[in-house]
Amino acid sequence: MRSYLMMISVCVAILLSTGCKSQGPPKESEYKLTSPIRQIMGSMVMPNADVLWSAVSSNVTDNGIEEKAPKTEEEWKTVRSSAVTIMEASDLILMPGRHVAAAGEKEQDPNVNLAPEKIEALIDADRASWVKMAHDMHDSILPALKAIDARDPMALSDAGSGIDKACEDCHLKYWYPKDVGKK
Repeated sequence: MRSYLMMISVCVAILLSTGCKSQGPPKESEYKLTSPIRQIMGSMVMPNADVLWSAVSSNVTDNGIEEKAPKTEEEWKTVRSSAVTIMEASDLILMPGRHVAAAGEKEQDPNVNLAPEKIEALIDADRASWVKMAHDMHDSILPALKAIDARDPMALSDAGSGIDKACEDCHLKYWYPKDVGKK
């Protein structure tokens, strides 16, 4: 019985000593989070989404209908680069520790947008929805990428509505939720 108690005492001592080990200084992050989400959206997502949305169009003029679509390899390469940039930005906004806006930055229009700290609180309160919406943005680009690789202007044009929906769904939840149901 004494050897049994001795063995239990040794096991408890080992468990306690391993649990009390110093973890040392916190590990430095592998990432340097320089830009807040708002800046990523404004400098990477929006301009590149505009490239995709405006890559194919039809305009009625006095001279008739003018069709616009990528024609050269360079034009298709530019549109593809925009698609890839948006896809990669969807991962950048998910990086732990990234803030919505720079410190002290206010909402762009208080009648429309929530304050950055409120947006960040919504994201923090339901991280799973935030991740899903970022993944939805990523996945909304896949049809556009497929159309670009197939050199199919009509499919590229059609893909724009899915991209718009992914953006709008997220904005209605996090940026201007006051507008839900107004459409």
